Amino acid sequence: MSKVAVVYWSGTGNTAAMAQAVSDGATEKGAEVNIVPAGQFSEGDVAAYDAIAFGCPAMGAEQLEESEFEPMFESVKGSLSGKKIALFGSYGWGDGEWMRLWEADAKAAGANLATDSVMANNAPDDDAIAACKNLGAALA
Repeated sequence: MSKVAVVYWSGTGNTAAMAQAVSDGATEKGAEVNIVPAGQFSEGDVAAYDAIAFGCPAMGAEQLEESEFEPMFESVKGSLSGKKIALFGSYGWGDGEWMRLWEADAKAAGANLATDSVMANNAPDDDAIAACKNLGAALA
């Protein structure tokens, strides 16, 4: 049984709803899933999981949330080489630049992006929820 972490930060609940759908998708495929708020995940936790889904909304000028999520991601990035990961998050404006930058950053760290990232414009609609479940299933 694979062990999957769903690590996320959410301000309005949109990314939290996406995290739950990712968890549901991985659980349906038989994975053991832990949903972890970004502030409670650290570099020492990476090795405990076969795969990790990271979820963060776009903030400010299309960037990761700066007080909890970005510092956590920067601290674990060095441990992601060869690790199966996936990225998801919501945004309210722009064209998804934050996700493209985040994907490039993860790839540069050597992470293995297991599936296409999922973005939802504001609250995730049925299509975004289905895409999140598929993302979770791809990590299981």
